Amino acid sequence: MFHKDLNTFFTGCNYVASHAGLDMWVDWQPDIIAEDISQLAAIGTKVLRVFPIWRDFQPIHALYGIFGELREFRWHEQPLDDSSAGQVGVSIEMIQRFQIMADMAAESNLKLIVSLVNGWMSGRLFVPPGLEGRNFLTDPLAIKWQVRFVKYFVEYFKNHPSIIAWDLGNECNCLAHVDSANEAWRWTANIADAIRSKDSTRPIISGMHALTPNRAANWKIQHQAELVDILTTHPYPMFTPHCDLDPVNTIRPGLHATAETRFYADIASKPCFTEEIGTLGPMVASEKNAADFLRMSLFSLWANDCGGLLWWCAYDLNHKDNAPYDWCAYERELGMIRRNRQLKPVMEEMIKFREVIESLPFKKLPPPIRQAVCILSEDQDTWGVAYSSFVLAKQAGFDIEFQFTDQPLKDASFYMLPSVCGPDAISRRFWLKLQKKVHAGATLYISHDNCMFSDFEKVAGVEIQTRSHQTKPAVFSIESSTGNHTLSCQNDFALSLKPTRAKVIASEDDGNPVFTYASLGQGTVFFLTVPIEMFLSNTTSGFEEQNEFWRIYEIIAEGILTEKVIRKDNPMIAVTEHPLDNESRLAVLINHQPAQKVCTLKLADGWKIKDCLRGLPTQNNSCKIPGNDASIYILHHYGPK
Repeated sequence: MFHKDLNTFFTGCNYVASHAGLDMWVDWQPDIIAEDISQLAAIGTKVLRVFPIWRDFQPIHALYGIFGELREFRWHEQPLDDSSAGQVGVSIEMIQRFQIMADMAAESNLKLIVSLVNGWMSGRLFVPPGLEGRNFLTDPLAIKWQVRFVKYFVEYFKNHPSIIAWDLGNECNCLAHVDSANEAWRWTANIADAIRSKDSTRPIISGMHALTPNRAANWKIQHQAELVDILTTHPYPMFTPHCDLDPVNTIRPGLHATAETRFYADIASKPCFTEEIGTLGPMVASEKNAADFLRMSLFSLWANDCGGLLWWCAYDLNHKDNAPYDWCAYERELGMIRRNRQLKPVMEEMIKFREVIESLPFKKLPPPIRQAVCILSEDQDTWGVAYSSFVLAKQAGFDIEFQFTDQPLKDASFYMLPSVCGPDAISRRFWLKLQKKVHAGATLYISHDNCMFSDFEKVAGVEIQTRSHQTKPAVFSIESSTGNHTLSCQNDFALSLKPTRAKVIASEDDGNPVFTYASLGQGTVFFLTVPIEMFLSNTTSGFEEQNEFWRIYEIIAEGILTEKVIRKDNPMIAVTEHPLDNESRLAVLINHQPAQKVCTLKLADGWKIKDCLRGLPTQNNSCKIPGNDASIYILHHYGPK
């Protein structure tokens, strides 16, 4: 449900004024803001996310009487007046300032995503003085004033041409603690309903940070999906589990934004885009490497149907000495543009990317073909497992979509249950539906992380002899067309297996099977006794070229890999296929390493590379892709299929 202006992949940034940052509304200098907006529009920026700061737009003070009894709310000592703004404590002066900024954006053809409840910004609370000390997510009085503000603001600006979406607020799940998912649901529903009561024409965006689908989560992907139209990710490696292990210009960080955005979108069955992203300044990555990271992330998000990307933020703010800029070093140098208005390499990279996608002979890239369903379950580190599975699948040459076990089983020919953990990971009814799919011809892959299933021998063709704790890693070898590959994986729970009808693919040195496969009806079940996905999620450089765990995914996915038009031989290059018509596909190849990579492509019978839209042309189906870059090819089928 993207706005009509955002039907194609969009780019832009989060905007606070270059002179004042988050204090832009109280340190109001419209000439500087006009210069900011003019510059951003001139270099091709499409979308800005903007922030009416809650403290400034609803500056109410609480007045107390005897024994601390709350008597009334005022603007300092001035009583709230009878105007519509006054009745809800809104500063009409701030509303007028926002109107000026929004008009500037409209004149420059910039579109605005308006984040509404902005009490948490960049590590500091910006809340109305009269509500300080309350729980802003559960206290009825705090929620009442938020709803009043939201209704007034949306009603006032609902006809403004620059505004294309309403965001609940900036990472409002950081405003305060909630004790249950029901409290989080109630707050979200209150704000979303307030928006819709005044404007049902624009989509509502979640704006949250760090959601999960698990039963124990307070802020659930499924609940946000129930209540809003579009979900968002804020994939900063430093703030996201399992992501801050490798250099930003390598494969793990390079796929972070894409993996997390698809994780949300697939489980939610709603659009999702990367609303904030950045490398958090020069102590994390040089300007060149930050630009390489952005280029890699842009092409990956675009190729994997992830909506758009907004960088945090437009301008450096290292001249500011107010909080939070005084508090925290990484809040000061996050911009795409320096204080002197010179463009940084990240902004130059965003400009180049827009030029590429706008030059292509189609307006919107069709979604990629995804042939496998990755099923995530209770009791596991859901995001860690999802992330590793996504990267391993990319390395092996196929694409996955996610679902959770509390959702209807998606139709597919290949299912994955990675690093399953605990005795109630999936329900009996879900397990039986999955078996039915396999009996009908699907493939199922299970990796064990101390999980339990009923009738397991009948499904997997192995009988578990014993289960025990262990501290040593499991060491085993995988055979491939390129030789023998030894893998070592930490495994806290060892299984001793006896195959009954399963075939053994790999064993430990003592002969104990680690990796097996067995027929089940018309389908196949692969079983791996070690949780490679969970292990790799916590392993530095676990996805680099010296570690070949992706070979396991290549084996289990052979049935769907043979159905692809294009196969590649380099695990650092990700490939997506996009049907253009019955005889043509577009292929996007992305190098997730800083060095140039060479990749040999194997095309299905009758298919040839017709044209190179970006990158170096292939020679004998061999391509060279520069570091952290992408090549785009048109594939065409010649002759009978």
